[in-house]
Amino acid sequence: MKQLIVILFLLWGISLQAQQLTATEIVKKADENSHGKSVCSEIKMTIVRPTWTREISLKSWSKGDDYMLALVTAPAKEKGQAFLKRQKDLWNWQPAIGRMIKMSSSVMGQSWMGSDFTNDDMVQQSSSVNDYTHRLEATEKVREFECYKIVLIPKEEAAVVWGKVVMWISKAGFIEVKTEFYDEDDALINTFNGYDVKSYGNRRLPSRMEVVPADKPNQKTVMTVLKYDFDIAIDDRFFSQQNMKRVK
Repeated sequence: MKQLIVILFLLWGISLQAQQLTATEIVKKADENSHGKSVCSEIKMTIVRPTWTREISLKSWSKGDDYMLALVTAPAKEKGQAFLKRQKDLWNWQPAIGRMIKMSSSVMGQSWMGSDFTNDDMVQQSSSVNDYTHRLEATEKVREFECYKIVLIPKEEAAVVWGKVVMWISKAGFIEVKTEFYDEDDALINTFNGYDVKSYGNRRLPSRMEVVPADKPNQKTVMTVLKYDFDIAIDDRFFSQQNMKRVK
């Protein structure tokens, strides 16, 4: 009887080990949870500074890793600005001056419209799945979430903004709960936190996201989700320079 118990215990341990996910699989599941095959969203961004606060409203559409279009809907001064990713090409339409500007990789680390989010955060040029190697560092609790702590190191050939990224992804639901962004000298630059998790169809995601710079007291940018629609039908032709000028 004792031998049977030992054998069953060993088999249970082998089965449990086989079910364990790799760091890359965890990051991929978190990416699929937040993006799906396609997603349409409406978002309010609040830029908080020591002496002032500013709000920007926007709509965005994305499809897989290759296509993204974001449209600024308010305030009036910036209304109509659009940002497009079509495979490797990145564009910014500025209606106030009637110019279509091609964005280069060199501007991806710069601030998006004065916020603490980068251009790369908004146009999603780099991929947390494909442009980094992944290492499971530990399991830790962040607020109410039991999380995988995963270190992402950029691949040599990847054109990315960060020298290192550390993600905390919840074990239940694969939610990106917290992420730290480091420069090439291993200095912490920004910290992302996801709060107020809500259900969107069969997904659970933060409805409020904050980016806080490490070296700028009393400064942050808050992104509040007003609407999420996942896995909707979007034709590739939607993501075009012509559509940037007329989408609403």
